[in-house]
Amino acid sequence: MLVRIVGLGPGDPALLTLGSLDALRETGRAVTLMAPRELTKYLAGHGVEIVRDAAGDAPLVVRGSAGAIDAFVARLLAITTTEGGGIAIGVLGNPLSDFPGLPLLLRALERGGARTEIVPGMPRATLSSAINMPLLPLPPASEHRSWNDLVEIMARLRGACPWDREQTHRTLVPYLIEETYEVVEAIEAADLDGLCEELGDLLLQIVFHAQLAAETGKFTIADVIDALSNKMIRRHPHVFAGAVIEDVDAQWRNWEQLKSQEKTGRQRKSRLDGIPVHLGALQRGQRMQEKAARVGFDWPSPSRVLEKLVEELAELAEARRENQDDAHVREELGDVFFTLVNLSRSLGIDAETAVREANDKFYRRFSFMERRAAQDGKALSDMSLDELEELWQLAKIQAA
Repeated sequence: MLVRIVGLGPGDPALLTLGSLDALRETGRAVTLMAPRELTKYLAGHGVEIVRDAAGDAPLVVRGSAGAIDAFVARLLAITTTEGGGIAIGVLGNPLSDFPGLPLLLRALERGGARTEIVPGMPRATLSSAINMPLLPLPPASEHRSWNDLVEIMARLRGACPWDREQTHRTLVPYLIEETYEVVEAIEAADLDGLCEELGDLLLQIVFHAQLAAETGKFTIADVIDALSNKMIRRHPHVFAGAVIEDVDAQWRNWEQLKSQEKTGRQRKSRLDGIPVHLGALQRGQRMQEKAARVGFDWPSPSRVLEKLVEELAELAEARRENQDDAHVREELGDVFFTLVNLSRSLGIDAETAVREANDKFYRRFSFMERRAAQDGKALSDMSLDELEELWQLAKIQAA
């Protein structure tokens, strides 16, 4: 059985899209939720059979009442079982942006064995925006969009843009990672204008993923916000529930305890679970060490970590002297890196940031060497080691 969920637009028959009207005609019959009489009369006059009294408490269905939706779906299934064929559900506005009950409805229809198809309509916000628009449009720089506008824009992109329609959660992963790093780059460059733009690009990725999930009835952006808000309130009882926490260390202990009581925390077998495996190796190592330190598994001081580093370097040198296989040398080198991360953490330094800054410094100095050599009509590859060292020392002064 096919159930089409069709957007009816703001309610004026003149604003019903041709795509929505064609979908309703093709289905043949429809249940409309809270549609004005003029619109249902228009649909009936254009070949759509309006199924009366099937919606039950339509406002509760639209708002997402689980009980009302289950009863509504049961009536739909009874109609299609008795009479055969599919059925359409007409929803005011655009189902993807104006129907809070859409995810619950899609899940209920899936449980009932129905196939679903969503046909976007003109969002209700479009009409309200048009009514409030001044006679002379403001210049683009003066336009201010709202959160609802962003959600609507994303829904319309999925409906009308060929590239956006092709995307999945998996295909968007590279863009999500790229936008995250661009936010970091703007922060480290102290570029606040750039940070504003990059945060917007990152936010778009979040709204995009939520839109994809909404289309399959899994969750909406409202669910994302609701879950996040509840989590923050639950994990900060000293802010929202009057609990007393002495210092930052006590807050961390309380945070870990609260996380362990949540559903995902109860499913974890180790305290180290939950750290993304695809995180950068230095960053993941530091996060694991931080979690271990919160239960007391830690070096007492940076000097003890330095002693461990000397020990690990000696083991690496021994592995190389003994001409053991590459795997053993790699293992000992990994221990050196892991100990360096521990040293960074014990000094209060983020290892990933420290290495990134070292990379940037090397880039500046090496680029300086290339430019200076070019000025002298030379290439670095043609210079002797002594000449390269001389250039490097100059770069350390002039391209620090």
